[in-house]
Amino acid sequence: MKTSLPEKARLLERLKQGNFNVPDFIYVPAIDFEQKNFEVLNAFLKKHQESFKVLARSAHPQEEHFKGGTFESLETYADLSGIQYARKRMIKSAKFDKKLTIQRQQKFHHAPAVDPDGMGVIVMPFIEGSSVMAKIVAGDWEFGYCRNRLHKVQQDPYITRTPHDQKLLQISEDIQTYLGFACEIEYVISADNEIHVVQAKDISHIEMLEQMESERSIRLDGIYRIRKRRNYRERTVYVMDNTAFYISVISKCEDMIHGSEGPAIDVEDILEIISEYESGLEEFALKHQRFGIIELSTEAVTELYQIANHYLNDFPDSQKQLSNALHNNRYKIDYFLSESDTFITKDKIRVNLGGHDAYGINTVRYPLWSVYWKLEKHEKIVKEFKKLGFKTGDLVGIDIDTEEKPTIYRL
Repeated sequence: MKTSLPEKARLLERLKQGNFNVPDFIYVPAIDFEQKNFEVLNAFLKKHQESFKVLARSAHPQEEHFKGGTFESLETYADLSGIQYARKRMIKSAKFDKKLTIQRQQKFHHAPAVDPDGMGVIVMPFIEGSSVMAKIVAGDWEFGYCRNRLHKVQQDPYITRTPHDQKLLQISEDIQTYLGFACEIEYVISADNEIHVVQAKDISHIEMLEQMESERSIRLDGIYRIRKRRNYRERTVYVMDNTAFYISVISKCEDMIHGSEGPAIDVEDILEIISEYESGLEEFALKHQRFGIIELSTEAVTELYQIANHYLNDFPDSQKQLSNALHNNRYKIDYFLSESDTFITKDKIRVNLGGHDAYGINTVRYPLWSVYWKLEKHEKIVKEFKKLGFKTGDLVGIDIDTEEKPTIYRL
């Protein structure tokens, strides 16, 4: 039975047939992993063993219905066990790390049900170099430059309408003409400036709209963003105060150890606080397609985490349960944070941007904003937010002036 190719593999095959510079690659469907049918894969790997590493790219049959970066791709060893490990990592990521982002896209964008175990893999030689993503925005080609592994000193991702090599513009135009639809094209530029086409994605169905404006409330110090075409946005916010969260956990631990009025407290009551907190994050993320986060934690939050983590050391079994729950909670918070496109926090906190996060097609309409206040103003700004009554579920507006100074409003 012939397996239909996912979009990622299908478009690479078309570009290869069109004589574009696509690296040698092979698509391995899930059924080959299930049936341990590795003859063709082993032959491919043997041909590329001199590079020691290959790039394993996710190629799920339903992947084209999800935004770029939903499914993981990674470097791995150029042998069978390396590919099997990479695929297991992709499946695990889809089941756990990216579970929330998949659920949100199913809810808000009507993405289909997806079985992570149906994950196929595209394998291609690993090319040392810089990543560039190209697409047409507002009638002009733009090029998003990400990491360059060849340089020791790295710079933040950036967007330009003038590529480092005019050939990149011509190739992009030729690819879009050849495919016949608006597309987002990913390249790797090697050390010798050779341009390799490693992915194309159909973006003809994605719209790009304007935003509205409103009033002001608290003036902050600056904003980190890559796209600067819009200076206003509105978001429903989640007010995250992990200082208060850890204090509530510690307080319940004290009640367990020293006793309190009412029924006796055990570790399950403490774990329930953590579980309810995580359920609140997931419920909020699934309720709001686009949202912001106001992060109010103090410098003491790390210390409070450690105190909570070890508060039950005299009760080893309970302490182990609490420690595991708090450890997993940090990952749950991280997954939640990764779904927001608007961070409002102190300057010390920075967002680690990958290629799709920085300038993928989904960032054109909703680019990531990191609005900040200076660290020395932290206590003062937190008091202002609390004084003005900012709370989870509020709709806020953010206005960026000509000096890149943001003002946040509670609407």
